Amino acid sequence: MASSTEGMRRGRSTARSATVDEAEEATAGPDALDLSGLNAVVGYALRRAQLAVFEDFIARFATLDLTPAQYSVLLVIGNNPGRKQAEIAAALGIQRPNFVSMLDELERRGLAERLPSATDRRSHALVLTKAGSALLARARAMQDEQERELAQKLGPGGREMLVALLQRLM
Repeated sequence: MASSTEGMRRGRSTARSATVDEAEEATAGPDALDLSGLNAVVGYALRRAQLAVFEDFIARFATLDLTPAQYSVLLVIGNNPGRKQAEIAAALGIQRPNFVSMLDELERRGLAERLPSATDRRSHALVLTKAGSALLARARAMQDEQERELAQKLGPGGREMLVALLQRLM
């Protein structure tokens, strides 16, 4: 397990790795902290699982220089070309100023572009560039691999059950 954990840590910032290391040290060994009051709390378990999945994602996607939020934006734009940036930001729960900054970065990298909306002159329609579509295809393959590994960890039907249960909370 240590070697796979180390593999996941490649590509993380030093601060993030130190935090993970400290958490692992605090909950292991004879002087381990008692977290029994938290381990059965849904929110705590969700947050710890989310951190583990995102840290793995960040390490995997480091070669593509994509964050989870950027990947989500590219995926939604790719699946919904021409939609307004306000619609995409709202659907992903990203605040407008944060979304504008993220889109500025994706445009700077030549991955997405804002076009004048055909239906609303005050809005922009978002599309992926050819480079954005190509990067998204590579990212989807990486995401598929991560999903396969998660499914393997969760066992037969576990991934589907977990997603269904989480969707009940949304």
